[in-house]
Amino acid sequence: MKNQEVTKVFRSRFSVFLIGFILALLLPCFIPFFIHKIYQGMYILGGVFVFILLIYSGIHYVISKDKLYLKIWFIPTCSLEITNIASMKRSYYLFDIPTNTTASFKKLRLEFLRRTKYSYIHVSPIREEEFIEELKKVNPNIYVSIYNKKGIGRILDWDI
Repeated sequence: MKNQEVTKVFRSRFSVFLIGFILALLLPCFIPFFIHKIYQGMYILGGVFVFILLIYSGIHYVISKDKLYLKIWFIPTCSLEITNIASMKRSYYLFDIPTNTTASFKKLRLEFLRRTKYSYIHVSPIREEEFIEELKKVNPNIYVSIYNKKGIGRILDWDI
């Protein structure tokens, strides 16, 4: 019990609209199945939908000591030093491919002091305020600039 690390785990949020967007992109691929055999097309589209949900629901951010680990289910994808984080900003980019570790429109952009592989990375923890507090406990020098969209832009905040 003495050697056990204290960890905090935060599940990633994912956007309802992003799932709909991906399914809308994939729908033309399934039209031939719907024309010939409607049940076969429904099974394939349902399987793709379940697969997307499984991938997205498995993204977790783990804070352990002075490290932030990103995991998809049980597979660790990367680890970051919390002391290397310079700032956190709100981001609404959809396709920032190399640094996107989320399935949401509403993200936090973590920028680093010393460039590792990338100069920043995107995360979207479900309990965002608690996540920021935990990071600030380890590194109180993190500059936080968080804003939420106003007006019609709030539709991008619809996450589950």
